[in-house]
Amino acid sequence: MTYAPDPAALVDLRPRRVMVTGGAGFIGSHLTRRLLELGHEVLVVDNFYSGTRQNIEDLLEHKRFELMRHDVTFPLYVEVDEIYHLACPASPVFYQRDPVQTTKTCVHGSINMLGLAKRTGAKILLASTSEVYGDPAVHPQEESYWGNVNPVGIRSCYDEGKRCAETLFFDYYRQHRLRIKVARIFNTYGPRMLPNDGRVVSSFIVQALMGQPLSIFGDGQQTRSFCYVDDLVEGLIRLMDSPDDVTGPINLGNPGEFTMEELARKVVALTNGSGGLTHHPLPADDPTRRRPDTTRAEEILGWTPGVDLDKGLSLTVDYFRELLADAASA
Repeated sequence: MTYAPDPAALVDLRPRRVMVTGGAGFIGSHLTRRLLELGHEVLVVDNFYSGTRQNIEDLLEHKRFELMRHDVTFPLYVEVDEIYHLACPASPVFYQRDPVQTTKTCVHGSINMLGLAKRTGAKILLASTSEVYGDPAVHPQEESYWGNVNPVGIRSCYDEGKRCAETLFFDYYRQHRLRIKVARIFNTYGPRMLPNDGRVVSSFIVQALMGQPLSIFGDGQQTRSFCYVDDLVEGLIRLMDSPDDVTGPINLGNPGEFTMEELARKVVALTNGSGGLTHHPLPADDPTRRRPDTTRAEEILGWTPGVDLDKGLSLTVDYFRELLADAASA
């Protein structure tokens, strides 16, 4: 008798084929490494607008890794089982440089990736953002809050772009029964951030290591909650692996809340910085308070961040110290 294996069983035996758009970026490069560690095949799709080849260069020879240079605002035809859709410049320096392209990436990029997921039957996760809450009138921010966003400001290309991306994901879920996941990511930091991306953690650390005064905008009493990148990646993977009826949106972030002045003084202490602090006018539409309510992530995903700010900052300072030393000796 000829043995005919069950095709479904054969599918279960192979690694999952996972695509990460924006996989050469800060968060995407960490997620890619973790997925490879878990035994999956990973296709990184990136146009290198804000990501860098250096972030994934050491993976190029990995037998389960593939890199494709591609702009997600154009359709893509590949075969995948899961899609982590991270592609989009996420820092003001990059998304305000070309705001029209930022909106296109959020909207056209999501339409293209959702279309790919529909064709292949893939499960798809959107890396949304706490910016969908705008300058919140509710604190802390829980997922049921609809936000307070300026639709015509300089940050709107990103804020409203991500809000529209969420709309598209849930419309594909309702209309086409697509398997979707939506994560709202709060301020994330760690190694492989760009030194010039304008994010507060990287800016403070680079300024301190270079002996410059740390730039504080406004009175420094606005707050943020900072999540170390390894914790964030764990949350994304848990959300992707959750049952199909768990769609989100789910907040992923560290609920510890710090003022910008508190953060600056922590960085100064870690780096023995001598430049002091300097104050500048507050940028337009900059949120005054930001802290996630992570109850859903705790109850549904069993996820809580494990790296506190002092530990995470220390690891990030070490990374930037080495990066600056390498640049000086080049």
